[in-house]
Amino acid sequence: MQVKNSERWASRGRRRWIIAAAALFTALFVRLMLHPLLGPIMPQITFLLAAVLVEYFCGLAPAVIVMLTGLFISIYMFVPPYGSIGPIDQPLVGLMLSYLLIAILVITLIEHLKRAQYRGELLASVAHSRYEMLLRGDNERLLTRRANDEMHRMLHHISHFNQSLILIKALDPATGARTRGSVAATPVPATGDDVDDALFSFGMTFGSKHSQVHQEDLARVSDRLTPGHYRLRFMSGPDWQTGDCVCERFATPTGEFLVLRTDD
Repeated sequence: MQVKNSERWASRGRRRWIIAAAALFTALFVRLMLHPLLGPIMPQITFLLAAVLVEYFCGLAPAVIVMLTGLFISIYMFVPPYGSIGPIDQPLVGLMLSYLLIAILVITLIEHLKRAQYRGELLASVAHSRYEMLLRGDNERLLTRRANDEMHRMLHHISHFNQSLILIKALDPATGARTRGSVAATPVPATGDDVDDALFSFGMTFGSKHSQVHQEDLARVSDRLTPGHYRLRFMSGPDWQTGDCVCERFATPTGEFLVLRTDD
């Protein structure tokens, strides 16, 4: 994978330039403190360390500025004659070249390592994002498959117990509460597509057994229907007889439904 902005590992803004200036002045102060002890020996050592640290924390551009500025300050203040720039002889050229070579080498290595580290972090972030997308996709596929299986189970349940159905109630997908829709006074069709259309269109659908249920029991059950077992009164000739009923809940792609039937 190509990462085009791996060189942008360092933070942007004025903060890094303030840090670079502070590092430069600190290097100058430390070298002034060491000047009575070192004299003209290693005039650029503190500036070299400052450039390396600035490269590690602030990036390439501030480090180059600190490196070059430190070179001129060290030649002016810590190479005889002090406080002026003398003739450029062979020792001075060798001193300048050694400082530049060492500083450029170390700064280049640190920049390469920092870019590689930042590139690795970007790739890890992209890989983590893609992994989360794959997990979400797998979860969505599993939920869709489970919902489809539930729909097939409900259609099989309705077709198998078509003659025992009392009512089917649709629930609100957001809250799980019953949907207050219109009531279909016709039996539930047996085919799968017609069943799905009927359940999606109406909040409550009556089955073939609803006409035999006592109206008081039917009103009570319809208002407080939950999954479980019920005992309702059915018309049996001139009398009413109590029968066992069962209510099951189905979560389908089009919503959740409660199916009430006789427990034959």
